[in-house]
Amino acid sequence: MTIQFVDVLYTAVATAENGRDGRVATDDGKLDVIVNPPVELGGSGAGTNPEQLFAAGYSACFQSALAVVARRAKTDISGSRVTAKVGLGTTEAGGFGLSVEMDVSIPGVERDVAASLVEQAHQVCPYSNAIRGNVEVTLTAV
Repeated sequence: MTIQFVDVLYTAVATAENGRDGRVATDDGKLDVIVNPPVELGGSGAGTNPEQLFAAGYSACFQSALAVVARRAKTDISGSRVTAKVGLGTTEAGGFGLSVEMDVSIPGVERDVAASLVEQAHQVCPYSNAIRGNVEVTLTAV
């Protein structure tokens, strides 16, 4: 696997305390959340969790990548929505891994055009590029 060189334009900084059962905050104070394992994993579910945070970041980033490729294609994606579903499970090697389902709705755009834009966004999105080859991502234009 090759590591892609990135000309860094911005760096986000977040610090976690007590892992999945604690707190995560950014250095600028704009994000400060309690994290707890979900009930499905034996936790209290009282706070958010890393998978929800990843889903939120990935869906927002993917939406921006979609806007970039739509602008290049001169296609109006007004009213579009991106929903990321991030699953956590065990791997064959005995560790843990993620899966992602990305559901993208682009009202008023033909299904084949929407599917093409979604695939192009997947090639542009930094989150997609970061996990490509490591995480199974299912893309659906709905």
